[in-house]
Amino acid sequence: MEDLIYYLASAVAVLMVLVPHEFAHAFVAYKCGDGTAKFQGRLTLNPIKHFEPTGFVLCLLTGFGWAKPVPIYPSNFRNYRKGLFLTAIAGVTANYIIAFIAYPLYLLIALYVQPANQVGAYAVYFFEYSFFLIFVFSLSIFIFNLLPFYPLDGFRVIESFTRQVNPVRRFLRNYGFYILMALVIESFVCDFLVRYLNIGIFEYFDILGYVQLFARRIVGFPITALWNVIFGLPFNFTVL
Repeated sequence: MEDLIYYLASAVAVLMVLVPHEFAHAFVAYKCGDGTAKFQGRLTLNPIKHFEPTGFVLCLLTGFGWAKPVPIYPSNFRNYRKGLFLTAIAGVTANYIIAFIAYPLYLLIALYVQPANQVGAYAVYFFEYSFFLIFVFSLSIFIFNLLPFYPLDGFRVIESFTRQVNPVRRFLRNYGFYILMALVIESFVCDFLVRYLNIGIFEYFDILGYVQLFARRIVGFPITALWNVIFGLPFNFTVL
């Protein structure tokens, strides 16, 4: 039963992380002058509109994934570079805000909610893990999307500061997706070998694992340190 609740909490967490990410892209693009996403029904928090099976499953399994990309036409922006940059960072900004909100909600439940019976224990378990995974996945998606590989947001940031003829930009545009897929597959294989075959040495070869560790320990530190102090915990207290 606990495994089922954990996977349900994981599914909820993935949706709570990926859907606002795409909504933020659509909203900022619209405010910057490009109404493409709105006209295609993507300016919404309806998860069905943003659902992408492969990215959803990968996020469940690895902590890295994506939703259906929001369509934008940068030529519609009132200011091309500014609009492209703001739209690119909108998703990860939303994820960091979500992580900031999810962590104290997790602490509230973990520290202060005591279930009265077995049903209550399952409910507490569900919400505790939901908020914990929302926090963790938000940080992972924050860093993952800032990697400079097409079609991630990090590539769009580079695109906003460079010209089309830039050789680095062209390389990342042409080959970024393949590099990205290789990293995701490599991370999945390493995690499988460590978790299910108990071959621990492969943990050291998991490239995206280091990215995820950086997201939790470094990028998430201002969030955990602040809320830990507010809750009367050591500022370096960690549950990760």
